[in-house]
Amino acid sequence: MRPLPVWLVDWRSWPRRLVRIWAVSLQFRTVLITVALSGVTVLLIGILMTQSISSDLFRQRLDTVLQQSNSATSRMQEQFTSSDASDQTELEQLRTQVFDELRGSAINLSDFAFRRTPGTEARNILQNASTADYVDSLLSADLRRAVGEGTGTQQWQSVAIPVGDQGATSPGIVVGSSIDIPSAGRYELYLVYDLGDIQQTLDFVAGTILLAFLFLIVLIGAIAWLVVRLVVAPIRVAADTSQKLAAGQLEERLPVKGEDVIATLARSFNGMADSLQSQITQLADLSQLQQRFVSDVSHELRTPLTTIRLAGGVLYDLREDFSPPAARSAELLHTQVERFETLLADLLEISRFDAGAVDLVTEPTNLVRLVEDSIEEFEGLAAQKGSELRLVAPGGYFDAEMDARRVRRIVTNLVGNAVDHGEGRPIVITVDSDRDAVALAVRDYGVGMTHEEMGHVFDRFWRADPSRQRTTGGTGLGLAISLEDANLHHGWLQLWSRPGEGSCFRLTLPRRPDVPFDSSPVALPPDDPADDRADEEDARVPST
Repeated sequence: MRPLPVWLVDWRSWPRRLVRIWAVSLQFRTVLITVALSGVTVLLIGILMTQSISSDLFRQRLDTVLQQSNSATSRMQEQFTSSDASDQTELEQLRTQVFDELRGSAINLSDFAFRRTPGTEARNILQNASTADYVDSLLSADLRRAVGEGTGTQQWQSVAIPVGDQGATSPGIVVGSSIDIPSAGRYELYLVYDLGDIQQTLDFVAGTILLAFLFLIVLIGAIAWLVVRLVVAPIRVAADTSQKLAAGQLEERLPVKGEDVIATLARSFNGMADSLQSQITQLADLSQLQQRFVSDVSHELRTPLTTIRLAGGVLYDLREDFSPPAARSAELLHTQVERFETLLADLLEISRFDAGAVDLVTEPTNLVRLVEDSIEEFEGLAAQKGSELRLVAPGGYFDAEMDARRVRRIVTNLVGNAVDHGEGRPIVITVDSDRDAVALAVRDYGVGMTHEEMGHVFDRFWRADPSRQRTTGGTGLGLAISLEDANLHHGWLQLWSRPGEGSCFRLTLPRRPDVPFDSSPVALPPDDPADDRADEEDARVPST
């Protein structure tokens, strides 16, 4: 015997599965909504039809019952009035005869009761009689009072007639009339009519309507499913094709069938895909050409640059023998050649990132040691600018798997920027780690940046203030390369800044390349409790 499916055994998961299907399936939602609305509509129509049929059948039977009751009461009154019976015995015999005729003439008459009207005084008194004991329980006080008033009109009420000994009932009608018997006074006649045949008819009609309702709902659901499938299937194909296009499969296209709206959509989609493929191909070719150009130019410039650097070095070494203007020119030449060499190296590095030709060479590295090396490198320059470099490392002495050369470049760039923009104020470098990540934050209290400037800080060759003099000789590519290096490690390079309050760059790297992390061990202002210069607002630019 094959085991039952898991989804069938685990019935408690059905609501969750239905919610999931509702969320992901347009076809399921459309069919369910269509069936639900159609079901409500058909149900209301069925209820109205059943009520209308029930009301019509009851009204017709009531008219018939009232006519029969009136006819039977009139004949009985006529028989009592025209009779010569004057004593008790003769009246009893006459009543028995009348009752026998009543049983044989009335259609659908279930039972009846004959009751003396309370307060009636006469020479002869006929005993109360009924064909069943339950009849008295059907007679309400209001009905007896209305009949006992003797207005000459028939009174009726709906009742439930007991059937069998199991407590079952059948719908019925009790019709009451008053009869005046000479020498015996006023009596009340109650005729009980069974409406069980009408109830059977209504049950049959209701069952038929229910079957028709179920059949119609199934039919509507099947039609809705078929129609929605015809519409959703091309949309699903379009969605799959769009995902493939987004994944880089630019040759994917939609099949075009017919001349309807779906076919028009497919043709338009294919035209858009052709245009996108053409533009992306052109951009890719242009990008490759640009990368090749930058790489070729950088390589071609290396040879003359090397010659110039060697010649400039000779002049720089002999500058003391030159006149002051010539010595100054030799110093400027030496400085600018070094800067040009750095720019070429950065351009080559950027071209490698653009071409995807970079590799990550990881080794156990202590981030604090890299920071200490950078502090030692910039300590003299920071002192000249009036800034003090402070290292805070409460728990950052754990090695992490990283590319030391690239991380050292990031740290050097961040510390150099802080020295350039620190306005002679202290610069705090915080290093910390946890089980999954290591992080450092470089915090200066200098000029800061606006929110708009923060959106461009990682752009290539962008400067917040082009007229500002730099002492570290930056190329404008440092932060762009640092961001690429951080992304290569699957890390974050984030920024907080506010005009007049300084900036804080935070680098967060995983302890190992295969270990994901979702938070940084070092907080950014104003979340950093050690930062007492930040207020309640902040702006952050996370890397991707």
